[in-house]
Amino acid sequence: MAKCTINRRAEFSASHRYWLPEIPDEENLAKFGACTNFPPHGHNYVLYVGMQGEIDNTGMVLNLSDVKHTIAREVTTQLNFSYLNQAWEEFVETLPTTENIARVIWQRLEAHLPLVNIRLYEHPELWADYQGNDMQAHLTISTHFSAAHRLALDTLSLEENTVIYGKCARVNGHGHNYHLEVAISGEIDPRTGMLADLSDFQKALDQYVLDPMDHTFLNKDIPYFAEVVPTAENIAVYIQKVLTQPIRDIGAKLRSIKLIESPNNSCEVYGEYQLSEIEHSLEEALAKSA
Repeated sequence: MAKCTINRRAEFSASHRYWLPEIPDEENLAKFGACTNFPPHGHNYVLYVGMQGEIDNTGMVLNLSDVKHTIAREVTTQLNFSYLNQAWEEFVETLPTTENIARVIWQRLEAHLPLVNIRLYEHPELWADYQGNDMQAHLTISTHFSAAHRLALDTLSLEENTVIYGKCARVNGHGHNYHLEVAISGEIDPRTGMLADLSDFQKALDQYVLDPMDHTFLNKDIPYFAEVVPTAENIAVYIQKVLTQPIRDIGAKLRSIKLIESPNNSCEVYGEYQLSEIEHSLEEALAKSA
């Protein structure tokens, strides 16, 4: 029988602080910023527990009432309204970042449930996924930008482009409020609990994507789209291209780009951008001429 994946949602509210007592105050402040403040800050965490199994004769993979009570007993009752740094002994050794909390929740639940994924939202624009792979985790930032574009091939007439792209081929373009989700992967640091510095992650998004692309006419303002039609698919690939190296530079790898153009249209690309043979040749030529 085919496997089926189910998810159970739960919530808890808790506070935490990023602070390493073994390093000087100024180094903590430089590393963690406002997250060093005391009293600590808090979040309304949302937890999704992903489980997999075969559907039994009751029509269920697992009894969801049992799942609910297990999650409450092993996780949410213990963490709700707690100071996470002191709630569980694991957070004394490794700070309670979003990605590390997800990892430790997996460890607390894996003996009781057939887990396939733990997703933990610190807030709606930041979440982590953990799938039981030692210290490997994923971290996602959700953000947005507004831009205009026109879909048309320069080699075709307006009439021909209209056959392909419909109203999107109109000469003066149109705009969207794009929703963007960027996920990175990496190893959780055994002391800081971070797979990458969150502020560096956000800075990379700002520098290479949001600042250059927000409130632009993509065809005219982004040189890449002078030659490439700025469909949602091509925009996602462009973002993948410009972020691959900056994400490497902060010690992680690009996992996926999800671009939501409208409630009806979205696309995803996965992994790092792979240079084509032509692009490799161009890069080599530029390197030799430098």
